[in-house]
Amino acid sequence: MEAVKKYSETELVLLLKQRSHTAYGYLYDNYGGALLSVIHNIVADIELANDVLQEVFVKIWRQIESYDDTKGRLFTWMLNISRNASIDTVRSKGYQNSQQNSELTEATFDAGGTTQLQTDVIGLRKVVHQLKEDYKVLVELAYFQGYTQDEISKILNIPLGTVKTRLRNALIQLRTIIKE
Repeated sequence: MEAVKKYSETELVLLLKQRSHTAYGYLYDNYGGALLSVIHNIVADIELANDVLQEVFVKIWRQIESYDDTKGRLFTWMLNISRNASIDTVRSKGYQNSQQNSELTEATFDAGGTTQLQTDVIGLRKVVHQLKEDYKVLVELAYFQGYTQDEISKILNIPLGTVKTRLRNALIQLRTIIKE
């Protein structure tokens, strides 16, 4: 049995910049799952999330020369590419149209007669998806993925104070949505 080669981040970046297919495969094998998780938290449809992941790895391959290790870690850079690609997908007209034209389920008809919001039935994630995009991403990272505010600040490249303010505003907005 052949031993699996492990690369340091510096070695991996150097090999990727040299267009090493082995290093690219290693990158996919070791980071693909984590990036898919981030993408799937923004893009609910798993097939579409897989498509976005493929696009992300193509972007990584094409843009690896623009990676600067003085500005952050490789994973953070890839995470930002994944997050941006996911948000672009969700904001696209094609995605918006597909959501409007999606099939109505039996649960939709059952809920049609109710006037009260039941968070235990519809799930907290669905309520969170009613938030502004900036708030939604922060709540997802903080409460569903367990990142600290400091980690979120570094991941999203925004000041810690901004993270704290937006999270507080998101919780206020969630409280309002739930009470409606």
